[in-house]
Amino acid sequence: MRAENVKKTFDGLQVLRGITLEILPGDVAALVGPSGSGKTTFLRCLNFLARADEGTLTFDGVTYDLKKIRKKEIAKIRLETAFVFQSFNLFSNKTALDNVAAGLRYARKVPKKEAYERALAALTKVGLKDWAGHYPHQLSGGQQQRVAIARAIVTEPKIIYFDEPTSALDPELTQEVLAVIRELAEEGMTMLVVTHEMSFARNVANRVIFMEGGYVVEDGTPEEIFEHPKEQRTREFLQGFKEKPGKEETDGAMI
Repeated sequence: MRAENVKKTFDGLQVLRGITLEILPGDVAALVGPSGSGKTTFLRCLNFLARADEGTLTFDGVTYDLKKIRKKEIAKIRLETAFVFQSFNLFSNKTALDNVAAGLRYARKVPKKEAYERALAALTKVGLKDWAGHYPHQLSGGQQQRVAIARAIVTEPKIIYFDEPTSALDPELTQEVLAVIRELAEEGMTMLVVTHEMSFARNVANRVIFMEGGYVVEDGTPEEIFEHPKEQRTREFLQGFKEKPGKEETDGAMI
């Protein structure tokens, strides 16, 4: 996936000022930066939850004009991608299993039996097989987010976009969700993750992209960004996130 010169303005405020970014197969890219830097807007433009004012998207070898792209083309791209929201976005009147199977049954026309078999396998993968028959209100926030992740992976997408997947969770539940994302990373899933979890960016991602003011300020490996940032603004931003060694790091459990 390659996005080029992506621009977006809301109410006269230019939120994206020409973002160019390429995500390669197998990349786990953490998109970080202060609130208001345009991270979520960029992610939403990539999945057409917001329409960019300018720019192109090259996906699966085809280049699209983000401003003029047709609904049929959007639908085609969405069949190959998945989006995990910070607010879960589950159907409250459907069980976990139904939520995960829904995209297969209705958007992809997968036969019911196969859809539910794949949905149960996805829930098992995120540790929720025994909760398949529960409704969202019966699940913790962390469990709901894991259902949302199962819904994303069940379609076998070429890339998953995560929009601050742990922002609505307390620290304990955050760790269980990040553990699932870490497992996906180890399996080679391509992911672009908007996050404020610097330990995740440092220890799980293979790329860290720092945004501010609608621009990509710096893009590099975790070591380059955290240990040897080139830009002064990157250094200032990361100053407040210096990790202190502790039990989590020494026993290898830090995520």
